[in-house]
Amino acid sequence: MAKKIGVLALQGDFEEHLKMLKRLGVDGQEVRLPKHLDGLDGLIIPGGESTTIGKLAVAFDLMTPLRQFAESKAVWGTCAGAIFLSKDARREQPLLGSHGYCCGAECFW
Repeated sequence: MAKKIGVLALQGDFEEHLKMLKRLGVDGQEVRLPKHLDGLDGLIIPGGESTTIGKLAVAFDLMTPLRQFAESKAVWGTCAGAIFLSKDARREQPLLGSHGYCCGAECFW
């Protein structure tokens, strides 16, 4: 059975991730609302601007559903997506807090 992977589509380069999933024969789905997480096997949080991703996730009531998803499913963040996943970005912004620490361009898991 093919895996279904979501791409957080609030901001950033989500379209490029969806195109690559398609090229790889993976079923990719945009995630904009909590209900879009249903039935997914994993999630990609793309780059963009991490404070904007966090603010939009709060505005769309995604913070708790994303945290719950990350407790049991695979979640991968690139660039700002990795910062958004972190527990501490050394600045005030909404974070999922499910993975290590980021400060600047360095992330530690």
